[in-house]
Amino acid sequence: MMLDIRDLRVSLPTERGLLNAVRGVDLQIARGQTLCLVGESGCGKSLTATSIMGLLTRQAQITTDRFEMAGQDLTRKPAAGLARMRGRDVAMIFQDPTSALNPTLTVGRQLTEGVMRSEKLSRRAAEARAVEMLERVGISNPAARLAQYPHGFSGGQRQRIMIASALMGRPKLLIADEPTTALDVTIQAQILQLLGELQADLGLSILLITHDLGVVAAIADDVAVMYAGRIVERAPARDLFVRPRHPYTRGLLAAIPVPGVTPRGSALPAIPGRVPGLIGTLRGCAFRDRCAQAAPDCAADPVPRHGIGAGRFVECVNPEEAST
Repeated sequence: MMLDIRDLRVSLPTERGLLNAVRGVDLQIARGQTLCLVGESGCGKSLTATSIMGLLTRQAQITTDRFEMAGQDLTRKPAAGLARMRGRDVAMIFQDPTSALNPTLTVGRQLTEGVMRSEKLSRRAAEARAVEMLERVGISNPAARLAQYPHGFSGGQRQRIMIASALMGRPKLLIADEPTTALDVTIQAQILQLLGELQADLGLSILLITHDLGVVAAIADDVAVMYAGRIVERAPARDLFVRPRHPYTRGLLAAIPVPGVTPRGSALPAIPGRVPGLIGTLRGCAFRDRCAQAAPDCAADPVPRHGIGAGRFVECVNPEEAST
């Protein structure tokens, strides 16, 4: 198992009280597997990723029953030990390459600085690896490109540079936070194909965070659906698309237009209501006020988790009813 997290909780202090943004997440990723974490904005996907990377602010309150990566118990590692793992064992592709890349530094310096410090590489060795990684992600004439600044590249090229930067430390786990959101459809397809090729070549495990179910269909082995800080359903990608079991998952899939089936210009189904506030204690199913199948039992706490076959579960009081 590359990543094994149990009961991850992340809370952030606010003027109105404690915001319980991640409320008991279990997350397991096997070696060489791609897990897509999906859900609407604000559900806790990016906070989950940044907590894995150890990049949350000092004000954040984090607890977990288990946090293992590549067999190492990270709950027992000091902050310095976690810092050494970043880049070497786990790396992250951030959502917006325009803001993630420093406009005042050359691409070469940004690619090489981390490995020169963490692996004590010489500049020449670090630049040789940077050229290799830029070539691997499809940047032409990579040796000459090291001297260029980020503004000299297109949006798709900057995203490729971000991927190359994440690969510089040769990590085992790659976290990609909305890596295609700011790109047009053609470049999105190229980036997804590139991630798949890199995974096959390097044996990477990938945690891909997205709200785009089209991206999920293209790349995922497994899918974890997140709502209001909890994972409410997990399933192999094919099973999830064929038979979603949680009503929230069904609502997400219903909102996707089907080419040749959905009439052009027609209104798509929408999930009614609003996401509940996460300040203070939230009990019972967080989706019940938006669910057409809600019953009095949905207020019970904790919400029952039902295992449905190998590697699949759903948190719902009536999972059979939800699947009809």
